[in-house]
Amino acid sequence: MCINRGSEDSDGKFPEADPLPINGILDLHQFQPRDVKALVNDYIELCEEKGIQELRIIHGKGIGQLRNTVHALLSRHPDVVRFALATEPFGGSGATIVHLKPPKKGANG
Repeated sequence: MCINRGSEDSDGKFPEADPLPINGILDLHQFQPRDVKALVNDYIELCEEKGIQELRIIHGKGIGQLRNTVHALLSRHPDVVRFALATEPFGGSGATIVHLKPPKKGANG
């Protein structure tokens, strides 16, 4: 699975083939709102595969609609232990820190 920047075109393909780094920081500013649900779920899965247990999802401050969408997704995700708005040095109300369940024993090695 690979996540690319940009949104899908009418053929269901991403026109920009610049892969998104899987490093625990997901900036949603570069994506269309319609892509957020699949993107967040896929990104969590990819972080788990890399052993990343703490993520920062940057959704921006704005009016809070994207933040509310992200929080709703996280509240239903089975691998999310907890999440909260970031402290000011890490984005404040414009970002959410997510803690994932530890990997199951025997997974990834």
